[in-house]
Amino acid sequence: MNLSIDQMKGNWNYPTSVRFGCGRIVELPEICRAAGILRPLLVTDKGLAGLEMVQSILARNEDAGIPTGLFADVQPNPIWRNVEAGLQQYREGNHDGIIALGGGSPLDVGKSIAFMVPQSRPIWDFEDIGDNFKLAISEGIAPVIAIPTTAGTGSEVGRGTVITNEETHVKKIIFHPKMLPVVALLDPELTVGMSPKMTAGTGLDALSHNLEAYCAPFCHPMADGIAIEGIRLVKENLVTAFTDGKDLVARSNMLVAAAMGATAFQKGLGGIHALSHPVGALYDTHHGMTNGVFLPYVLAFNRSAIEDRIVRLSSYLGLEPTFDAFFSWILELRAAVQTPHTLAEFGVDDTQFERMAAMAVIDPPAYGNPIPLTEESLISIYRKAYVGDLSSR
Repeated sequence: MNLSIDQMKGNWNYPTSVRFGCGRIVELPEICRAAGILRPLLVTDKGLAGLEMVQSILARNEDAGIPTGLFADVQPNPIWRNVEAGLQQYREGNHDGIIALGGGSPLDVGKSIAFMVPQSRPIWDFEDIGDNFKLAISEGIAPVIAIPTTAGTGSEVGRGTVITNEETHVKKIIFHPKMLPVVALLDPELTVGMSPKMTAGTGLDALSHNLEAYCAPFCHPMADGIAIEGIRLVKENLVTAFTDGKDLVARSNMLVAAAMGATAFQKGLGGIHALSHPVGALYDTHHGMTNGVFLPYVLAFNRSAIEDRIVRLSSYLGLEPTFDAFFSWILELRAAVQTPHTLAEFGVDDTQFERMAAMAVIDPPAYGNPIPLTEESLISIYRKAYVGDLSSR
C-alpha cells in the first residue's frame, strides 16, 4: 500500500521518541518544554546557520519564551576542536540542552557536546570498544533533540557519534547509551534543500547501514527485519529523491530509511564502514559517498558468507532471487545517482593503502564483517576498489 504525503505522519517510540511528518518543525518549542529544555544551544553547520530555516527556528523558540543560542563551528568529518568549542559555548551560555540540526556532522557534534558536559576524561576514553562507556559520568549528560536535514546517518536515533582525532587522523566511534536523543524530529520538508549530490551520498549511507546490519553475523532478528524494509525504501525512493528533490513522498521515505539503518546497525556494521573511515579521515571525503564507492567490492569479498541471505533479500525486494541480481541492482543504483565506481575516480590515490588497512582492521565495524578482515585482505579490497576489479577474491 502506497501512502499519500498527508498519511505519512506519526509518533513512534523506537528506539526513542520520534515525531515524523511534514511541517512538524513548528512543534519544536513544545518538544523543548516537554524535555525540560528551556535554554537550548542549537548546534548546526555554517551552511545552514544563515538560512531562513534556522533563523525561523530561533525566532519561534524566542517567541515561545525559550531563548536559544547558536553554535555553527562544525565541519564535515568533525574533529574534537569542534566539540571543544561547542562545549565551551554551552557552559558559558548556561544552556540546559542541545538542539542538534543538520546532517550527520552537526548531529554528532551536538550529541558529543551534550555527552561531554559532565566528563573529566578525554573523549577518546569512550571509544566504542568493550565497556569503555562505563568510564563515563552519566549524571549531567545533557538532553538532545535531534533534527536531521539529510537522510543518511540516522544519528538522530543513535547512541554513538563519529569524531576524528585531528592529531592521529583517525575516526573514532564514541558510544554511550545516554547519547540517544530524547526526541528525534523527522520533518521531510527540511530535507528538500539537499542537492542531488548530497541526496545520493546520504542515501548510500542509509543503504550501507541497513545492508551491513542485515549481513552482520550476529543474532538480532528484529534488526534484520528493520534492515530489509529500510533497504526496500531506499530501492524505491533514492533515485526519485535524487532526480526530483521536491518529491516529499520520496524524501519522507528516505528520511525513515536513514533512521531505520541506524536502528538496525545496533546489530553491527562491517567492511564497508571499516574501509571508509580511514579514507574519510585522511582525504576528507563524504562518508556516505565513500561507503557507496566500496559497496560492491565488499559485497563481492563477502559473497561466500552472505549469498543465502542476499538471495532472500532479493526476493523481498522484487528482484530475481539470486546474488547476481542484487549485485546488478547495486551497480545500477550507484550509476543512477552518479557514484564514482573507483577510488581513483573519487580522487583517492594509491599511496596509503597499507596505512589505511592498518587503521581499518582495528576500526570497530571491522569486527562485524561476515568474513574476518585482515590487513592483507583490506589492502586487496583497497586495490580492487582503486582499479574497479569486482572479482570475489
